[in-house]
Amino acid sequence: MEYRNLGKTGLKVSALCLGSMQFGWSSDEPTAQGILSAAYEAGINFIDTADIYSRWAPGNPGGVAEEIIGRWIKSAQIPRDRLIIATKVRGRMGDGPNDEGLGRVHILAAVEASLRRLQVDYIDLYQTHWSDENTPIEETLRAFDDLVKQGKVRYIGASNHQAWELMQALWAADKFNLARYDSFQPHYNLIHRAEFERELRAVCKNYGLGIIPYSPLAGGFLTGKYRRNQPLPNSVRAGHLKGALKERNFRVIDKLDEMAKAHGATISQIALAWMLADPLVSSPIIGANSVKQLEDSLGVFQVQLSESEKMLLDDTSAWDVEQSD
Repeated sequence: MEYRNLGKTGLKVSALCLGSMQFGWSSDEPTAQGILSAAYEAGINFIDTADIYSRWAPGNPGGVAEEIIGRWIKSAQIPRDRLIIATKVRGRMGDGPNDEGLGRVHILAAVEASLRRLQVDYIDLYQTHWSDENTPIEETLRAFDDLVKQGKVRYIGASNHQAWELMQALWAADKFNLARYDSFQPHYNLIHRAEFERELRAVCKNYGLGIIPYSPLAGGFLTGKYRRNQPLPNSVRAGHLKGALKERNFRVIDKLDEMAKAHGATISQIALAWMLADPLVSSPIIGANSVKQLEDSLGVFQVQLSESEKMLLDDTSAWDVEQSD
């Protein structure tokens, strides 16, 4: 397994991060625990979750993914210092007026609940899941700064922010001498580049934030399961990918297919290799509904794209202001 620094911190994370959004949704607990164990045995030390995972699933009140991870850590007897656990706060977790958001009251309550569900004493990376227009950024950062000083949180990060929001947070942290975001989690992949690359990429590069992209395989589109003029596969996510069924994106699949055959690899491995070839990326977040899917993603470390192949994929998936993702 390859390990990379999370941004300009000294924290070493595996070059793939295991996401857990599917735990308690499309993966039941025995399957999820098998995936966690296989990932750990393969050298993955970085696990990403969120307190709201996965409230949208029937019968899931939220917190289920954290609970599954916590029970796995205990049952598998994983040494705490061998794991980098990342979770998020922001979403609604109850019926009260302060059961969501990035205000101090909710953050302090939410971190205790996450620690309890994960069955750990500290969280390595605590992230804002998305911004909160109703709370001053200084209040959010002061709450995070207190958690860092208390030892309940080691590092903080952000996800799903606009560039100006990320800059505002970095400036406030500097101005008030508070803990600052050391990572950013964007929606980013070969067919969804503009959102990150227009402005956020430059902010992250200039301020040394580690990039941990989510949906690097575009919810399954970049696995090759979706083809021109073919019916959608039987998947819980298929309905959400209808907007991706564009000729431009199918051209990307065609090019990935060519490179996969040349390398004796899979389409998803080439898509991940493209992302890992970017020196700014610390660790793409991969999901898996089975150990087999996980093993396919792990095969990326057997693929080395040439500079010309990387540039060809860049050109094939290029965007501009006249063309949306």
